[in-house]
Amino acid sequence: MNIGEPVATLPDGRRPARAAMRGRSVIVEPIDPARHGDDLYTAACGPEGDHTNEMWTYLSNDPFVDQSAFQTWLAPQSESEDPLVFAIVDKATGTARGMASFMRITPQWATCEVGAIWFAPSLKRSPMASEAMYLMARHVFEDLNYRRYEWKCDSLNEPSRRAALRFGFSYEGLFRQHVVYKGRNRDTTWYAMIDQDWPQVKAAFEAWLAEENFDEDGRQLRGLAEIRESIKPM
Repeated sequence: MNIGEPVATLPDGRRPARAAMRGRSVIVEPIDPARHGDDLYTAACGPEGDHTNEMWTYLSNDPFVDQSAFQTWLAPQSESEDPLVFAIVDKATGTARGMASFMRITPQWATCEVGAIWFAPSLKRSPMASEAMYLMARHVFEDLNYRRYEWKCDSLNEPSRRAALRFGFSYEGLFRQHVVYKGRNRDTTWYAMIDQDWPQVKAAFEAWLAEENFDEDGRQLRGLAEIRESIKPM
C-alpha cells in the first residue's frame, strides 16, 4: 500500500498577520475603509478606473453605482479574518491603487490562497503590482513557514492565468462546474507554489525587481519568467 511521506513537524498554527508588508515601491497594508476608501473608489470606479468594466467580469461583485455603494461594500472588509484583506499602496504617493487578500487560510495544514485581487489600470503590469505579490508570498513562506500557497481563477480569465504562471505558480488542474456566480458557470483553474519552489521564485522576483533590471524609462530588461527559468532550483 502506498501512502504519503510523513510530515515530521508543522508550523505552530500561525495565521497571516494583519500588518503592513513594505517593499521598495509598494506597501501592502491591512485595509482601512476610512483611509483607503476614497483612493480605492477612484482606482476602481473613478477617473482612474477601468471604464470598460472588464475588471469586474471575473470578480464576485458588479461595478458599483456610486461611491456610497462602494463604501458600504468596503466597510466590513477590515473586520474579516478570512479573507484577510489588504490595500496595495503606492509608497511614493501614499495612494491605494488595488486590493488583494489572503483567504482559505488553513494553519493546521500550513496553507492559504491569495485571491480577490484587482489592480487599478495604473498598477497593472507595473513593478508595484509584482512587488506586492512578492511581499505576500514572502510573508507566507518566510514568516509563517507555510508549505503551500494557492492561486485560483475562472478558467476563462486568461489575464489571471497568465499572471499566476508569471508569478511562479504551477498549474495543478481544472475543477469543472466548481462555482456558480453572477448566474453563470465557473470552471476553476488551480495553481500553487510550495515551499520547495520558493527559493527559485524568490530569487527571480528579487532579480527582476532590482533597479538594474530597468532602463531609464522604467522598461524591464529581462522578464520575470525568463529570469526564473535561468535560475537553477535551489
